Amino acid sequence: MEASGDSTLCRMARVRLFAAARDAAGTGRDELPGDTVGEVLSLARERYGSTFDAVLATCRIWVNGEPAEAHDSIGATDELAVLPPVSGGSS
Repeated sequence: MEASGDSTLCRMARVRLFAAARDAAGTGRDELPGDTVGEVLSLARERYGSTFDAVLATCRIWVNGEPAEAHDSIGATDELAVLPPVSGGSS
């Protein structure tokens, strides 16, 4: 038997976490459901807790290599990257 349409399937975005975000989440990769960047990040906050939420507040969010906003759509073939600010270097 065939499935009864795509409306019952949950869209899972591939999520990549870097540096402090990876440390706070305890993983560098995940798959989370959501139709928008904001929905996916909301679930990430729930899954990874307050330390991750604090780090996320300082991060840039990119989807498929482009800056993204919370209202942007996201799908199963998209990759969402959580990029904390980079520090270091010489002064």
